[in-house]
Amino acid sequence: MTAPGAATDPTARAARTWAQSARFIVTASRLHELPDPGLPEIAFVGRSNAGKSSAINALAQRKQLAFASKTPGRTQHINLFGLGPADAPDAIWADLPGYGYAAVERAAKQRWQAVLADYLAQRAQLAGLVMLVDSRHGFTALDRRLLEFIRPRVASGEVRLLVLLTKADKINRREGQRALDAAQQVLGEIATEHADIGVTLFSALSGQGLDDAVRTLHAWTAWTSSRHGPA
Repeated sequence: MTAPGAATDPTARAARTWAQSARFIVTASRLHELPDPGLPEIAFVGRSNAGKSSAINALAQRKQLAFASKTPGRTQHINLFGLGPADAPDAIWADLPGYGYAAVERAAKQRWQAVLADYLAQRAQLAGLVMLVDSRHGFTALDRRLLEFIRPRVASGEVRLLVLLTKADKINRREGQRALDAAQQVLGEIATEHADIGVTLFSALSGQGLDDAVRTLHAWTAWTSSRHGPA
């Protein structure tokens, strides 16, 4: 699952070691149930079948850190994971509820979407967002709606954004380039001089894009720590 040549890259090694330290902290169904603001948070968000749990597990090199339900759309909580030394963690990963799965009862979807919206709009320590988009389908209408929702915080530079085009092992190189080009065009609509936006093809199965993603998240940690100050 490791990219070729990554073993000789000290930056990649440090990033992978950091990601492998991820451990579960708490789960919450409402924003007020989360811990008080402290460490900077990097949140993972995406459609219910975009491969979010698989991506988190791949980044952490753990099989069941994030729970992948057999029925997409059933995860209704925010799950937090701490990273860094146990006695001095430096960041939090937040696994947010998925969205857009049609088989979920309407009232439940509305409740989960409200929790998701509250977190993205109100969580003060949100410093980075990893958005999972299926590379075979690109940005759906719901994905674009979420982009518009977070646009003010991304455009101002308050929140960094990394889009992982998942399931890249299921498409060929030409299709992958088309997926990248299309995603960059969409992301260009929210880009500003202050925005920090990245996009990469990603496969939890083959490891494509894994080291690039984990290096990015690790680099964010230094930026977010300096921005937020000591916890």
